[in-house]
Amino acid sequence: MEMNIRCAKDKGEAALQLIENLTARAGEVQRKVLYEILTRNAGTEYLAKFLNGRIDYDSFKINVPVVNYEDIKTYIQRIANGDTSAIISAEPISELLTSSGTSGGQPKIMPSIPEELHRKTFLYSLLMPIMNKYIPGLDKGKGMYLQFIKAEVTTPSGLKARPVLTSYYKSSNFRNRPFDKFNVNTSPDETILCPDSRQSMFCQLLCGLLQRDEVFRVGAVFASAFLRAVKFLEENWKELCHNIRIGQLSDWIDDPPSRIAVMKMLSPNPQLAEEIHRECSKKSWQGIITRLWRKTIYIDVIVTGTMAQYIPTLDYYGGGLPLVSTMYASSECYFGVNLKPLSKPSEVSYTLLPNMAYFEFLPVHKENGSTAENLDLQSNGTTNGKKMEDELVDLVDVKVGHYYELVVTTYAGLYRYRVGDILLVTGFYNRAPQFEFVYRRNVVLSIDTDKTNEEDLLKAVTNAKKLLEPFNALLSEYTSYADTSTLPGHYVLFWELTTFLDASVLENCCSTIEESLDYIYRRCRTRDKSIGPLEIRVVKAGTFDLLMDYCLNQGSSYNQYKTPRCIKSFHTLGLLNSRVTASYFSKRLPSWTPYSPGSLNPNSQLH
Repeated sequence: MEMNIRCAKDKGEAALQLIENLTARAGEVQRKVLYEILTRNAGTEYLAKFLNGRIDYDSFKINVPVVNYEDIKTYIQRIANGDTSAIISAEPISELLTSSGTSGGQPKIMPSIPEELHRKTFLYSLLMPIMNKYIPGLDKGKGMYLQFIKAEVTTPSGLKARPVLTSYYKSSNFRNRPFDKFNVNTSPDETILCPDSRQSMFCQLLCGLLQRDEVFRVGAVFASAFLRAVKFLEENWKELCHNIRIGQLSDWIDDPPSRIAVMKMLSPNPQLAEEIHRECSKKSWQGIITRLWRKTIYIDVIVTGTMAQYIPTLDYYGGGLPLVSTMYASSECYFGVNLKPLSKPSEVSYTLLPNMAYFEFLPVHKENGSTAENLDLQSNGTTNGKKMEDELVDLVDVKVGHYYELVVTTYAGLYRYRVGDILLVTGFYNRAPQFEFVYRRNVVLSIDTDKTNEEDLLKAVTNAKKLLEPFNALLSEYTSYADTSTLPGHYVLFWELTTFLDASVLENCCSTIEESLDYIYRRCRTRDKSIGPLEIRVVKAGTFDLLMDYCLNQGSSYNQYKTPRCIKSFHTLGLLNSRVTASYFSKRLPSWTPYSPGSLNPNSQLH
């Protein structure tokens, strides 16, 4: 499938022309992608039971079911445990990618094949040509783009299980990439590949400061990660300045490759240290990005979906620099690009590239009075009484203004898999639709890569409620919200209780809730330090009656009213905060260890 732009004399123009060709023939390309996938994999154990060797479009549409992770996890577990037969892919699975979504409290794992790395590389190769179309001259400067790897494990099969970005950064596609004047980064690869996240952060920021007059763009994958770097800088700028002043790297940086790479760049520079010290020592850090990296043109971070909550903080530190979300991707598949990267965050739309996978769309039907934030599908395999398979719409047949859930069929062995992303069609580019990311289905709380759904939150609160029983106290009602007004952000739960309780009891409730949340939350909280301590805010008696009155006055139906389990409305949040009597925080980190590969058996809950 068309991905080769390496031989072109002008790679930028060739990349843009390839986008034109792919989007102009979106329907044709999609049919070809499906044919290629079925031709390769029709004989696999999974597809054979539905297709009996058939590879035509109609047979696929009629016979292959729409699935979620629970439907396919046993197949993936068999691969992780060492079954090398053609279970879901005729090509051997080369690694397993851990998703930010969870199942049974553990991360989902997605199959991957070597070819997928080339697709990721292809999509990355389009990003700077698109940017250069709007901001010429980016080849004259560098990017301070902060990238990190995360923990990986080896499954019983010998395959690595790791996050998708860790997979890419460790691949030869990244490590042996050809020089590209549009993609020169201030961070040496050794610092990106450093397994110690604190050392990696220190070294990458140090390198960015050393080259600050060459930096045209700054960023990280997610807004939360970039702001975590700003917070790190705020806490460590004095030590960074000292390193620059004397031309020596702090002794605690003991990762050999990182140390060697940074020392090659480091020499005594008292003047630079003084310039940085002067800016960082000012009382206000508003606009610190443009004050330290004076030639910065934009901030490259994902600010769509739950990351939109960080926009005000990014504007504060970034001095109003444009916030650019360049691409749309997940562990399952890389999907598409933003062809208008300078759009306001609220207007960002992604164009799905038809050669990346076979895309289908499940219509999301509004309930009476629903909004984009609470749209959802019936979960019993039907929508409005119809089978899901009968309602699926092809890529080129979606309608502007309609909401859909994304369903993908990939080269690596996912077939009609529900990604869980709810998208709004905003228009078309040639024949390829453009989508606004609305939200992830069932997620109520998210700070970083964590995605806590209502069911998991309920289980965690239920566990904490047991601590109230000895005191004859009852939790009358609760709701929650993701507080990103501080760095790092943290979960807040509003509790209405029947009895006054000692602080130690409620602090233990906070810790119990954290301990009960899933693997991804506990990793972010304990290892990555990207989430702060969970907080319980106790509110006055009658608060949730007032909340109901407010919602009814806004048009909610009395018969259908349910206490919202996550608050997003500014006015509703103000009502709850006005009735807070006390706040309590978790005093300890939740337990977290990388999951044990030995627990991967066909009946395990590890996915």
